[in-house]
Amino acid sequence: MREIIEKVQTADAHLHVSLDVDAIDPAIAPGAGTPVAGGLTYREAHIAMEMLHDAQCLGSLDIVELNLFLDHAGRSADMLVDLTASLFGRQIMPRQPSRRSILATPIAH
Repeated sequence: MREIIEKVQTADAHLHVSLDVDAIDPAIAPGAGTPVAGGLTYREAHIAMEMLHDAQCLGSLDIVELNLFLDHAGRSADMLVDLTASLFGRQIMPRQPSRRSILATPIAH
């Protein structure tokens, strides 16, 4: 992810993200059109989306390959909504401020 983001930023370009449910492990996203075990975990997928948000290089997004007939109780659809929210800035786990930012923060008197 870092390598791709760096290339896009170096080129001063925008990135198109194709959020494909097939990339996520079907154990957690059963609505995949082509389910293959060993895909991204819940946390890996969210980290990728958070990294893309932080990089501020997103130009466009499509969400693909959701098979509603295989998506038991809408689990995959819900996950895609959550991943899209992470891509647009929502964090599933609050980040701790770095030691450097804590030291640089002025103290109110």
